[in-house]
Amino acid sequence: MITPAAGTATVPKGVRLGYGVGSFCTATFNGVPGLLLLFYMTNFLAVPAWLAGVVVSAPKVWDLFINPLVGRWSDRTVTRWGPRRPWLLAGACTLPITFFLVFAGPPLTGVPAALYVGVCFLAAATAYALFEVPYKAMPGEMTHDYHERTSLLQWRMVFVGAATAISGILAPVLATSEGEDGTLGSYRLMAITIAAILLLAMLGSFFGTARAPMTGAPEPDRGGWREQFAAIKGNSAFLWLTVLACVQMLAVSMMLAAAPYFATYTLGSASATQTLFAVLVGPILLTMPLWVRVARRFDKRGAMILAVLLFGGGTTAAMATPLFGPVWAHLTILLVGVGYAGLQLMQFSMLADVIAVDAATSGKRRAGVLTGLWTAIESGVSAFGALIFGIILTIGGFIESEPSTPVQQPDSAVTAVLIGQTTIPALIIFASALITLKYRLTPPAAPAPSSSG
Repeated sequence: MITPAAGTATVPKGVRLGYGVGSFCTATFNGVPGLLLLFYMTNFLAVPAWLAGVVVSAPKVWDLFINPLVGRWSDRTVTRWGPRRPWLLAGACTLPITFFLVFAGPPLTGVPAALYVGVCFLAAATAYALFEVPYKAMPGEMTHDYHERTSLLQWRMVFVGAATAISGILAPVLATSEGEDGTLGSYRLMAITIAAILLLAMLGSFFGTARAPMTGAPEPDRGGWREQFAAIKGNSAFLWLTVLACVQMLAVSMMLAAAPYFATYTLGSASATQTLFAVLVGPILLTMPLWVRVARRFDKRGAMILAVLLFGGGTTAAMATPLFGPVWAHLTILLVGVGYAGLQLMQFSMLADVIAVDAATSGKRRAGVLTGLWTAIESGVSAFGALIFGIILTIGGFIESEPSTPVQQPDSAVTAVLIGQTTIPALIIFASALITLKYRLTPPAAPAPSSSG
């Protein structure tokens, strides 16, 4: 059970908005490459599907090193801006440039193109870590209140929904603005537009959190890596939450990678990617107050299990798309969207709880190390979603191509797309319901005062 701390802090509305707008960065950077990068390489740069999967996955493995390191640096940073905000600014100065370079479309194909994209994506992942790790550490340090953290993070999720719309609707629209499947030029247009949005969002978060309260442990943990990891190893709530997030993001990343293939080869139109994401985003934007109430009524663990059942139920139902058609596909993704909204809110609210409890019990500031390790493992595992889907396509006989030489995919490849979009993600997400039962942090015996959300 979480012990209430003395002197809870209510986060000002302006800070909530300033913090939330940073999610335009976190959600967009995860969403756009997850949705378009694999398709871009196989269908525009003639990169074999298995190699494209490796390129998407390999830079994320780098996160296992860089994310905990950035977290450790931010824990030990002492400036008049606080320990986290200087790193937000560093990310804002580097990520937009490296993101554009990923989709810059050099005159390369095959293995050379894969190497170019891989190097640029590695640089982008590094720049993203500079922003993302300190950003995710902040909510656990803004308030002691168990329910206030959920209320704070619902604002974040509203911006996640808007960013998901950018990732799933605006980015594909721009990428296909010059023809049904798009061109290298249209992908460059998409990249520079998204880079500008990233820059504005990251700077907005930096300036918007200038007055954020700091309620976490005042002293950084100056122990060595061995001592810090030993403490983390004994934190069962953190370990189970990390496992839970990894499993869930593996399923989500598979569906993201599969979405343009599902639209193109199952629904018969690449433009269906935008409408599928529209019905996915709608629930994220509209159901946040409902999920906050569900979490208060059934606790965060109960809300998480409900979210898993809704997500998994929609994914399972989507298997019948070849029988019932595009309308059925959109209805099932709508159900997935309701579940996904709950998954995301509960994940980040639970992480904030773990950070707050660790600071209260240890008296040390190590939110950056905790968040860095959590983000690194989650990112590394979720990156395997694209790799697994790429392998499924290869097994199914998918044929890579260039826009000038389109090919007819065999029936086995079309079946592989459907399996990668529905069957395997459904099995993975249902497994996370069992893992949720191992998460033990619960609210204080005396309910904390509620605040306006």
